[in-house]
Amino acid sequence: MAKSLFIFALVLLSGCTTVVIDEYRRSEGELARGDSVVILGRRHSSEYETEPDLIDCVGRHLHNPKRGVTVIPEQHFVDAMYPWFEPRTAPMHLKSLDRLVDIPEVRERMETYGVKYIVWIDGSTETTASAGSIGCSIGTGGAGCFGFGTWDKESDYEASVWDFRDRELSGKLSADAKGTSYMPAIVIPIPLIARVQNNACKGMAAQLQQFLLPAQPAGGKSSSS
Repeated sequence: MAKSLFIFALVLLSGCTTVVIDEYRRSEGELARGDSVVILGRRHSSEYETEPDLIDCVGRHLHNPKRGVTVIPEQHFVDAMYPWFEPRTAPMHLKSLDRLVDIPEVRERMETYGVKYIVWIDGSTETTASAGSIGCSIGTGGAGCFGFGTWDKESDYEASVWDFRDRELSGKLSADAKGTSYMPAIVIPIPLIARVQNNACKGMAAQLQQFLLPAQPAGGKSSSS
């Protein structure tokens, strides 16, 4: 009973979010035993940076060795490959990757980690609009708040999947998520938060899993998001 009430409370305390995933595929996934995937965030723009917590979220949801997907944590990989994947030196295009792979030390480290795919995620989550106000006061009879506020958030991310061994673009994924959060306040403010970035993360991780793994044979078990 307590568990049911808790789940019901979570539903009440969540705003609404819509997520749209799009995919462009140039080749089928070829992850094999011992292969690994690196998820990296683009941080070359002066206007924004792809949030590290978004990259960590996608990696955690995608990492599943039992289903054949091993993800190397972003910071661990960047430190191990220093200085070649720092924001100022990271390859922006496949031609840059070609030049990087020609460096024996880089090639040896990538092979040590079994890197098959490098996934670059570019984008951010921003607050696009807000309205309303909440006022709070303290008197002899106690303290309280009254008012109503809303704010909209939008996530816009694109993932480019590079096949490191074949040095080609395997495809691209995009995740667009929108949501509105509410904050009614009658004595106590109650936040109803739309988990826009988190839902974009889960949608992208589920799609990447289907993208990277070899196609299941007819009649075989299929993955689900």
